[in-house]
Amino acid sequence: MTTAQGYVLISPCRDEADYMRQTLDTVVAQSVLPARWIIVDDGSTDATPQILAEYAAKHPWITVVTRQNRGHRAVGPGVIDAFYAGYQTINPQEFEFVCKLDLDLRLPSRYFEILMERMHANPRIATCSGKAYVEQGGRLVNEGHGDETSLGMTKFYRVNAFAAMGGFVREVMWDGIDCHRCRMMGLIACSWDEPELRFVHLRPMGSSQQSIYTGRMRHGFGQYFMGTGFLYIFASALKKIPEKPYLLGAAYMLWGWLKSALQGKPRYNDLEFRHFLQAYQWRALWVGKRRAVEEIDQRTG
Repeated sequence: MTTAQGYVLISPCRDEADYMRQTLDTVVAQSVLPARWIIVDDGSTDATPQILAEYAAKHPWITVVTRQNRGHRAVGPGVIDAFYAGYQTINPQEFEFVCKLDLDLRLPSRYFEILMERMHANPRIATCSGKAYVEQGGRLVNEGHGDETSLGMTKFYRVNAFAAMGGFVREVMWDGIDCHRCRMMGLIACSWDEPELRFVHLRPMGSSQQSIYTGRMRHGFGQYFMGTGFLYIFASALKKIPEKPYLLGAAYMLWGWLKSALQGKPRYNDLEFRHFLQAYQWRALWVGKRRAVEEIDQRTG
């Protein structure tokens, strides 16, 4: 029986020719290289296949999986479907860690080395990441993700924890549900804002192939699906008002939740999870996210 070693990257992508070389080059330059990198071309129509073939020819640990063109970019369930198209080509137990990695990022050189060091130091950490920054006016601006989540564009997981929580849900809020489910299991989901873990997100958070407003509406629906209560989404929308596109972005996010509720759309079919989530959210409204998460960690640790 062989011991699981190293990490495997799985990257769903579609039409990423404008960004992907920066991701590819910064992964190739990592201080600790991945054991495997499975890149799933989800029906690209630009130069993505040619670029992938170029890198795969140079680096034998890169494998390209090609899926049929569905005619459009799919977010949420479509991205996770593409992730699993790559995941099913490997034996996860051969690796200690697995990471869903987007191809619109620029990573610092010791990124994965440091994440593995942190996880070896604390066996309770199930998933972690650094922090995302965007380039605006010649400077880097923090996208504003909380410390209680690993970021969806670089979901770095302990393989056994990923299997134990049942993997990713194939819905828009997959990257929130997983972190809360980890906490339900007494594990930790987290991210750190430190110079060596700050990466550049080349496509703005909350945007979509249509507009940032569509992205905010989608986020509102995702929060509704996950089980978020009205007071919590209302408070979240208020917090978003000072962020571009200012008031309208917050309004679209809130409307995404309200419209889903008015239409009676289905919610995540796990009542225990939704009760856990809403109890956490109520506590977070009173004492803040950090304190609410610390209380869960102390209770379940």
